[in-house]
Amino acid sequence: MALSPRGARRLLAGGALLVAGYYALWGGEYSAWDLVRLRRERAAAEVRLAETRAGVDSLRRLAVRLERQDSAVERIARERFGMIRAGEILYRFVPVEAGAKAPARP
Repeated sequence: MALSPRGARRLLAGGALLVAGYYALWGGEYSAWDLVRLRRERAAAEVRLAETRAGVDSLRRLAVRLERQDSAVERIARERFGMIRAGEILYRFVPVEAGAKAPARP
């Protein structure tokens, strides 16, 4: 069955629309897959941003505490740096590995 010129034009126009629709969704610089990927990346970046903001808030609270409370400064000096006051004795406990011999006593 042969197509009339009018039918051929319709078929050609329909094919052109299909090609244009396909290119609009899946081709080009930003296809539908690219948009989905970009949305996922944006969501992940927003999560990282929220975590970073929480960390900054925590550090700000710590800075305020260190500026206002001498006890906070002393606690950090003792815990992190092993500092002691005059007249105190520092005890350090070293974990012993399983199966290791204990050092000889003097």
